[in-house]
Amino acid sequence: MVDQADKEKRSIRLRVKESLISSAGDIVFGMEDGAVSIFGLVLGVAVGSQTADAVFLAGATGAIAASVSMMAGLYLDLESEKDEAAVEAMVREKEIKKDPAGAINGFIAQLKSAGLSQKSLDAIREDVNANPLSIRKLEDAVAADEEPPARKSSIMAHVTWMGITDFTAGITPVIPFAILPFEQARILCVAGTAILLVLLGVGRSIIGKRPMLRGVLETCSIAAAAAIAGVIIAYFISV
Repeated sequence: MVDQADKEKRSIRLRVKESLISSAGDIVFGMEDGAVSIFGLVLGVAVGSQTADAVFLAGATGAIAASVSMMAGLYLDLESEKDEAAVEAMVREKEIKKDPAGAINGFIAQLKSAGLSQKSLDAIREDVNANPLSIRKLEDAVAADEEPPARKSSIMAHVTWMGITDFTAGITPVIPFAILPFEQARILCVAGTAILLVLLGVGRSIIGKRPMLRGVLETCSIAAAAAIAGVIIAYFISV
């Protein structure tokens, strides 16, 4: 019983780890969106209001709404990709049924250009002649190997990680206004978000294999632009 429980725990940890790795792009996108958009919102409200409660209310509401919106957007996007792939598979199947000989010749020609030996090509031709629709399954298998890791796990895994990271990053600049006086909260808000953005820039650089300084500067610049926009809008509205 103990061994079985340990195996189940390891299996759960492995699945979580795999979904985390496959959702790396969604995690980075979610964190960047949450940090940048809510940081700009919080600073804008902080300029137009002099109470921490008002900033916290606006920031927390925005963080929740933004994370739900991002989750819904990603879900619809991935569902659309899935539906599009299903339609393409149906069209390809009709093409094979309409002209099986042409489909087989075209498929064998592709394999030949990839460098397969004549012996292998003859064996494959014999198999697909018996069942031409197997061409589509073979094409799907090749496409699955070429598919980015970010699209190999379940849709809900991507959506969940996106929501968690978007909300976590979004709530970061908001938390100081719940626990500190207004002026101290503004300082900690900027400092905490800056640290988060630097770490995010480092993460983007590692994932994208880009120069680290460039990744950090890009991430911080985008956040700075959002913050400036929020402050300017809040200033003119208050005036």
